[in-house]
Amino acid sequence: MNEFPEGFRWGAATAAYQIEGAAADDGRGPSIWDTFARTPGLVYAGHTGDVACDHYHRYPEDVAIMRELGLGTYRFSVSWPRIKPDGTGPANPRGLDFYDRLADELLTVGIEPMVTLYHWDLPQGIEDRGGWASRDTAYHFADYAATVHKRLGDRVNLWTTLNEPWCSAFLGYAVGVHAPGKSDRDLALSAAHHLLLGHGLATARLRDAGAANISITLNLAPVVPADPSLAAERDAADRVDAMLNRLFLEPILRGSYERYALEMFPAGLVHDGDETTIGQPIDLLGINYYNPCLVAAKPGAPENPVYPGSAGVDFRPAPGKTTAMGWPIEPWGLTELLERLHRDYPGVPLIITENGAAFDDVPSEGNVADQDRISYLEGHLQACHEAISRGVDLRGYLVWSLLDNFEWAEGYRKRFGIVHVDFETQVRTPKDSARWYAKVIEHNGL
Repeated sequence: MNEFPEGFRWGAATAAYQIEGAAADDGRGPSIWDTFARTPGLVYAGHTGDVACDHYHRYPEDVAIMRELGLGTYRFSVSWPRIKPDGTGPANPRGLDFYDRLADELLTVGIEPMVTLYHWDLPQGIEDRGGWASRDTAYHFADYAATVHKRLGDRVNLWTTLNEPWCSAFLGYAVGVHAPGKSDRDLALSAAHHLLLGHGLATARLRDAGAANISITLNLAPVVPADPSLAAERDAADRVDAMLNRLFLEPILRGSYERYALEMFPAGLVHDGDETTIGQPIDLLGINYYNPCLVAAKPGAPENPVYPGSAGVDFRPAPGKTTAMGWPIEPWGLTELLERLHRDYPGVPLIITENGAAFDDVPSEGNVADQDRISYLEGHLQACHEAISRGVDLRGYLVWSLLDNFEWAEGYRKRFGIVHVDFETQVRTPKDSARWYAKVIEHNGL
């Protein structure tokens, strides 16, 4: 058996808009995802997160499932518009009360809460005033972070500022396939910087308030040239890596942007002191890994909007098996990524904050046999174990996701959960993968 280190964290992750529902309950304000989902044609079949998994009302049942599975850590996000309905101003006590109840329920059964402060549900009022493209939003985010910590900081020890700022900036502002649905290169680049600035400002506020374990979660991937022997292919991979990975890693972990990123930014975007603010020490780096990125040189190819500076790059589908999302299943990429982070940014502890897959699960007689998901998870956990054996300081693994949920622009048709949710009845059914994962946790290994 491949055993993991003593104290290795095993858990699962979710996000507020994807599972909570209760979109207008107890004073919650609208988020950009409420607006986006209600705009015809933007989300599959007109689905919204208005009800989702109804976790807001059913959280005791969901925590009981976590306990049965043996989870040690539960990563969830706080809904900013539930705390500050317009994004700024006084806190909504009823919103904070919900997270009070959730944290207490988790701790009662021995599960450690890991709070993500921002998982994409920006208050619509903030977006109406410029959203992440506005520098003011970074300061509003820091205020909100301090508000949440003041209420939960006596019980929550693990804090994550942002989830996947690359997605927020480029999927939301460069190509508009995610909320707020805008397509503007300069807005996207501005959003990327202001998200990072918000991370830095929030980190400072959390640290001043006594938070001891602060992290950020990045979606990272190895960028692989189709033919590494060709200089043009290596250059194509380097340019994509610069905007997917190093745009975030360098200022967070080394305190400065690379020249390549600075040349992409609109003039005047980065102020004196911003990089120092962004580069404050963190205690843990969260990694969301799904698949590598395969590229080749292709003269004349237009720039891919989500990778500024990528003109002349061809993005190729990887061969082999894929998930229901069409994403290639490549566990080796996780080992390579973890080794790269260990090598390039030594001394920074790592945790997998998301890894999982969507498959076309079919319930049968009260059971969901999802062997494809089990194989996927087993392969990626073996990749984690291999990285650890090579000296990587990996502290934990959180599966995405605990529950089938509202999968952003895909609505409810893509299921990532290890627990099946019937969205008409809200009945939860642990899949075979949940029982398999429970055994992994029990034995601390494969």
